[in-house]
Amino acid sequence: MTLGSLKHRLVLLQSIVWRPWARLFGAEVASDVSIVGRPLVKVARGARVIVSAGVRLYGSTSVNPLIRSRGCTLWAIVPGAELRLGPGVGCSGACLCAAKGIEIGEGSILGADCLVVDNDFHLPGEGWTWLDRCAETARPVVIGRGCFIGARSVILKGVTIGDGAVIGAGAVVSRDVPAGHLAAGNPAVCRPLTAPWRREFPGSKEEPA
Repeated sequence: MTLGSLKHRLVLLQSIVWRPWARLFGAEVASDVSIVGRPLVKVARGARVIVSAGVRLYGSTSVNPLIRSRGCTLWAIVPGAELRLGPGVGCSGACLCAAKGIEIGEGSILGADCLVVDNDFHLPGEGWTWLDRCAETARPVVIGRGCFIGARSVILKGVTIGDGAVIGAGAVVSRDVPAGHLAAGNPAVCRPLTAPWRREFPGSKEEPA
């Protein structure tokens, strides 16, 4: 038996366990979703976590050596929040927390330990206290189709990333990224992608110039 076939069997066996686990905690999970490593799933009453066909949720160094040994986090924090992973999306130990809306487009890949949040989680309270009022600061995050989100990058509230964009490893993204662009650094700076990263955008609403 080859290493590749062993890996395939590992994915199949773990998915049989973790798909029902994710559904038990409120996620809507398609029947062919692959899950390796226990995911952390939290869905508030009246919120939704939608995991579409062909999604891959990897949370183990057996499938990605860059992961810090934890599963993916999918958290719809408050009623009305929606977290949606489109068809064929891949996540490696990614943490996604929605208080309003996070949408990941078809075929996009979220690299090891990246963070996507649509809110600030806390607001200043009286004295030195902090209040849990994530919904008050929430603004939707939209990641387009075929994007590559680099390892340990951070995507902050209100950001829209266009189709085919690339986010560099460790980038902190607080502004929109046009389709067909690279965003890298802290704070992230954008520039057009060049070959071999550039691709065509048939039907995209944000075709690069």
